Amino acid sequence: MKMNSSPKVAILIILTIILVSTLISCAMAQPSSCNPSGKIEGIKPPPGKCKIGYQSECCKPGKSYTTYKCSPSISGKTKAVLTINSFQKGGDGGGKSECDNKYHSDNTPVVALSTGWFSGEKRCMQNITIYGNGRQTNAMVVDECDSTMGCDDVHDYQPPCDNNIVDASKAVWKALGVPEKQWGQLDIFWSD
Repeated sequence: MKMNSSPKVAILIILTIILVSTLISCAMAQPSSCNPSGKIEGIKPPPGKCKIGYQSECCKPGKSYTTYKCSPSISGKTKAVLTINSFQKGGDGGGKSECDNKYHSDNTPVVALSTGWFSGEKRCMQNITIYGNGRQTNAMVVDECDSTMGCDDVHDYQPPCDNNIVDASKAVWKALGVPEKQWGQLDIFWSD
């Protein structure tokens, strides 16, 4: 039995649509990859260096630390880990903030973003919304949580940040209602 060309064309069109739809669905379901860009070796901080704060750590001599030039893809609400940092002079954050070359009070809601999300200062002085502990709050991006370097004087002899970090002042933790004894790390979401 010979089939005329119209049904054959229709079947080919339908199969093409199904194939394209499947490919698009698969591509959208795959998280964007962000692979490590390298490693650095820890060194012993000189005496009096490396200020330890909430769950901060100093680089350990000989330990290998993974570095990243990227962060996970940004979505409407991007999953991250909230960490705590002091942006004040003498705090565990090291030097002045990269965006404005200033220190910031622990009572001001400010954050540093991992290198990929910091995006070469494109988010400087912009507010982001942080969702965690059943609450949300806004904070201004003032610094980079460097995922590419660490274990040196510039980074207060602390390891590089992971690629999924929102490093926040005490004010952010307070606004999210997290009890102080639980400050350190918290799974959150954030958005521009």
